[in-house]
Amino acid sequence: MPQITTVNPATGETLATYKAFTPQQVEAAVAEVHAAQPAWAALDIAERASRVKALGAAIRSRREELARLAVNEMGKPIGEALAEVDKCAWVCDYYAEHGPGFLADREVTTDAERSWVSYEPLGVVLAIMPWNFPYWQVLRFAAPTLLAGNTALLKHSPNVTGCALAIEQLVRDAGLPDGVLRTLVIAEDDVPATTASLLADDRVAAVTLTGSERAGSAVAAEAGRHIKKSLLELGGSDPFVVLDDADLDTVVAAAVKARFINSGQSCLAAKRFIVHEAVVAEFLDRYADAVDALTVGDPSDPGTNVGPLAREDLATALERQVTDSVAMGATVRSGGARLERPGAWFAPTVLADVDLDMPVMQQETFGPVAAVVAVRDDEQAAQVADATTYGLGASVWSADPNRALAVGKRITSGAMFVNAVVASDPRLPFGGTRRSGYGRELGEAGALEFTNARTYYVGAGTPAPGPATE
Repeated sequence: MPQITTVNPATGETLATYKAFTPQQVEAAVAEVHAAQPAWAALDIAERASRVKALGAAIRSRREELARLAVNEMGKPIGEALAEVDKCAWVCDYYAEHGPGFLADREVTTDAERSWVSYEPLGVVLAIMPWNFPYWQVLRFAAPTLLAGNTALLKHSPNVTGCALAIEQLVRDAGLPDGVLRTLVIAEDDVPATTASLLADDRVAAVTLTGSERAGSAVAAEAGRHIKKSLLELGGSDPFVVLDDADLDTVVAAAVKARFINSGQSCLAAKRFIVHEAVVAEFLDRYADAVDALTVGDPSDPGTNVGPLAREDLATALERQVTDSVAMGATVRSGGARLERPGAWFAPTVLADVDLDMPVMQQETFGPVAAVVAVRDDEQAAQVADATTYGLGASVWSADPNRALAVGKRITSGAMFVNAVVASDPRLPFGGTRRSGYGRELGEAGALEFTNARTYYVGAGTPAPGPATE
């Protein structure tokens, strides 16, 4: 029987081994989640909201335990792991309070005696989730989607199987009915066939995926083949634009946070730093010094800023991107290489003298590597920032917010932040454009994403005058 083994990326040591689901176990989980959905949707929304609120409380009650598990399975620094757990509890609280209003029927004035729009659940939603924020990526989907009356199948990344099973247990501990959310433990080699089978299953109504462009393309194609709704949150190569009047004290500190969150393993992390030529020299000096001062080490130590990458193959891929860019003329201002220690470690890196043809500009760098490019004016800043196939987030920094907005509006992205680090927020919709995906999570949009906006029309029972129309 196939097995999944989780490994601590900081040490290379084995953590646990799990038996992968057999086809019969997958079928049983699908049947359970499908059977549970009508009764869950039939509950009054106030009752569903109370259960989602209880889920947030269950998360808080296991805060330290959950954070340590994420540290061990994917190397997240403990401070960030605790913050991730807290954010998951927050999103549950947010939707428990505001979700019923988002999902309420909306009256529309027409010629009918009464007409309205009702937001009704789709059914079973398959969630294919990544390892980099093993709780947050799931809860930001689950809180609004379950509240709307859907049930969920979770196919998580194998290297965070412990986190995936913990989420299922949290749902049970919070008192949600059996079968509202089930985790599928699928061996890596079986993922494509199992995913295709699930999407072909009439009991599965929709799919959401956060992950790579390759995985998103495959899942969207399969969902389209079966005429099923899909949401994709894919990669990003976010620009961080520094205009010549920006306050460098603020900007440098923000640039460190924007790039090295989660050891650089974030879709919405700033990756391309586009800096006006009048301030680029000073920015580079100060930024490289700040990056050199980061503490790289044991992710379970509260003093650590940057931990390991989550897997060995990720470190290898990042090394290749940096090496190839340096060979094309990029200059290493900080880091630039693997660290000589057991595990998947890469030094926090700043590259200068980059151009648009280099891998660090053309591709998404998923790790602690920042690429800095100089531009001559606002016009070129916007052009370089928009010279990407991605479109997730972007930020522009200036003493004049209106000037920053003028530049930002010329950059294609799902989110534009001025003088602030890009971050998701339960109160605001989040998602991408271009090859960063489509659909929206969070905010009111996230509450409605996996619902059927159903029109109700109550007429007077007499034909309308005039010729018929469609």
